[in-house]
Formats: sequence, structure tokens, C-alpha cells
Amino acid sequence: MAKREGWLGRLGNKLNRMEARLNERRAEVEAETRGDLPGPGGPGRARAGAATEASAAATATATAVPPPPAHPPVIPAPPLTAPAVPVRPDPASVVPWGMRVAAEASWRLLLLAGMLWVLMKVISEVRLVVLAFAAAMLVTAMLQPFVVRLRRLGLPRGLATAVTAILGFVVIGLVGWFVVWQVMENLDDLSDRVRDGINELKLWALDSPFHVTEKQINDIAKNLSETIGTNTEQITSAGLQGVTVLVEVLTGILLAMFSTLFLLYDGKRIWNWALGLVPSAARAGVAGAGPRAWRTLTAYVRGTVIVALIDAIFIGLGIYFLDVPMAVPLAVFIFLFAFIPLVGAVVSGALAVVVALVTQGVFTALMVLLVVLAVQQIEGHVLQPFILGRAVRVHPLAVVLSVAAGGMIAGIGGAVVAVPLVAVTNTVVGYLKAYSREQHHLGSGMIGPGPHGSTALSVAPEGEGHVTP
Repeated sequence: MAKREGWLGRLGNKLNRMEARLNERRAEVEAETRGDLPGPGGPGRARAGAATEASAAATATATAVPPPPAHPPVIPAPPLTAPAVPVRPDPASVVPWGMRVAAEASWRLLLLAGMLWVLMKVISEVRLVVLAFAAAMLVTAMLQPFVVRLRRLGLPRGLATAVTAILGFVVIGLVGWFVVWQVMENLDDLSDRVRDGINELKLWALDSPFHVTEKQINDIAKNLSETIGTNTEQITSAGLQGVTVLVEVLTGILLAMFSTLFLLYDGKRIWNWALGLVPSAARAGVAGAGPRAWRTLTAYVRGTVIVALIDAIFIGLGIYFLDVPMAVPLAVFIFLFAFIPLVGAVVSGALAVVVALVTQGVFTALMVLLVVLAVQQIEGHVLQPFILGRAVRVHPLAVVLSVAAGGMIAGIGGAVVAVPLVAVTNTVVGYLKAYSREQHHLGSGMIGPGPHGSTALSVAPEGEGHVTP
């Protein structure tokens, strides 16, 4: 009986140890399922704790059945395998500030260049109308002070306009007729003198140290005559083209006359109508710039006429006393070419020197050159600063570039109109800049829409002291 009890006790102990191992394994599986990490004691301590708990549980199960788990095990979601993508910044904030400003300025400059190109194309297509209206503006600026004086004397507006326009057109027509008459009157004498001058140049070339022979001179004359004979058709077509140009000139003169008449009579109403086309936000600035631009144009035309008249009188007197033929027509040409700054003076002076060289010889040509240079120096350093003043003074580089651009776009008429256009533009831009600064200083804000786009600045309130792009 004692042996049987001992055997049963040993069997129960083995069963208890097997149950403890099973409980320990189940605890490990549940721990792995829940994802628990081992404690600070390490795996060995966790197994010891589990074994102790298993022994206690085996002791408990020896007397009672273990209860079922209160909650079923929670199965966690599988971990995400894709890495986290970083948030990308705004592309406009990555571009450097200087490049953003350059891009904003570039597309605006391209837009302005395209607009100017289209404008030049339109002007070239209607060049006759544009030049006629520009000439009418210049003549109106010259005659408008006379209309004002006649109005102050008590004449009605229509009568004052008619008297001024008729007298102005008559004077201009008499000047043109006088030039043509003088040229035709002295043409025979001039041709004889030119022939004598060519013979003198031929003799000088034969006696010169350049070793020019008479046969070479005759060959040059023969080639010139043959060239003229073979190009007869081209000369005839050029003559026909000259007739077309003459018709266009007469049409332009008529357009300029009618435009001048209406500008003198109804110029204020035309300006008010044009001002109504301007947006209301910029109308006040343009309304202030208009009268200043007109005063600049009037001062320029009046000063240019006075300076050209002085040049023509003094250079004409010098040519006359040096016994150069056609002194009066040359003086009139000098007066007309003076309306093209710098370039016109050079061309008219060179024409006078060439005529003196062909007709009177080298010494007279040198004297005419000295007279032209002396008068032009007095004009550039004394007359223009005193008569024109600072309001209409334009830098010589701007004069040369504007005359060249005007000549390329519209010929001689464009060269005449270019400099007054630049002077008026300079006055308008200067006034608008000053007006904008004054409005901003008074608190009215900027004229037009505020800054926007990638280069706009959001200014912080006063006291924060920073500006953020």
C-alpha cells in the first residue's frame, strides 16, 4: 500500500511538471503574439518568472480547473512596409528671389517689345497719315500762340483760327516757292560753274603727285556715261516712282493742312475726348501731363525755328560775301535742315561746302567750312541752351539714336519728328514719376493695381519690423 502511494505521488509530480511546461510554452506563445518585449531582467528572468507562475498555476490546478481567458487575444495589424514620403515645398518658394524678379521683368519686357513691334508695323503701313498728323502737330505748336494773342485782342475763335492758318500756310508756301524759284533761276549758272569746276579738278589731278593720266580720267568719264546709258530703264522707273512720291507728298500736305486747321480750332475738345479714353485711375495724372507736354512741344518748335533762322541768316551772309552762287537757296536749305538736330546741320553745311568747292575752289570751300563750324559752335553752346532751356534739352546720344531710329522707320519725316517726340516723352515720364511719388506721400496709395504674383511683398504692420516674401 505504501509503494502504491509513492508511485502515484511520483506520477502526479511528473504530470504537474508537464503541465507547468505546457503553461510556460503557452505563455511564451501568447507573449510572442502580443509583441511584448522581455523585461529588464532578460529572457532568463522572464522564463524563471514564468516557471514560478506555472508552478503556482500547477498547484492551483491540482485543486481546481483553470478558468477560460476573460478577453480573446487581439491580433495587431501588419506593419507598414513603405517608407514615409517627405512633404515637398512650394516650387515658387524654392526659386531664388533674383531669378523670380528677372522672370517677372522678362515677360513684361517681351510684352512691351511685342507691342512696340506691332505699333511700328501699323505706323509703317499708315506712314503717310502719321507723318501728316505729326507735321500738323508741329505746325500747330508753332501757330497756336498767335491764335491765343488774337483771341486776347477780341477776335472770335473761328476768325482767329482762320487768320492764323491762312497766314501760316501762305508764309510756308512762299518759302517753298522762293526756294524753287531761286534754284531754277541759278541752275544754268550753277551748271556752267560746275563744268568749270570739274575742268579745274581735272587739271589739278593731272598736276597732282598721284600720277593720274588723262587717259584714266577719260576712261572714268566714259564708264560713267555708259553706266547712265545702260540704266536708262531704271532711271525712267525712278522718275515714275518720283511722280508717285510727289503725289504722296501733295496728299500729305493736304492732310497736314486740314489737321492743323482743326487742331487750332478745336484742340481743347479733341484733348478732352482723348482724355476720356484713359482709365479713370490714371486720368488725373495724364490730365496733368498733357499741358506740360504741349508746353514742351511749343517751346521746342519755337526755339528750333529761332535757332534755324539765325543759322540760315549768318551762314547765308557768309556764303554771300564769299561770292558762292545760290547763297539764298542754300540759306533756305540750311533753315529747313536745321529741324533735324545734329544730322541736318552736318548735311546742310556739307552741301554748302561742296557747292563752294565746285564753283569757287578749295580756298573758298575752306572759308565756307570755317563759317559753318563757327555758327554751329555758337548755336550748340549759346543759342540752344539760352533759347530752348533745360525743359526741352535732350542728351546728344539720345538725339543721334532717335534721329537714326526715326529715319529708319519713316525716312526724313521720321528724323524730323523723332527728337520732339523724345523731348515730350521725357517731360511726360518725369511728371508722372513726380505725381506718383506725391500721391504715395499723401497716402493716396499707388496709381493702378498693387503688386501681385510671385514678386509681391506682404509688408508687416508697423512695429514688427520685417518683410516676408
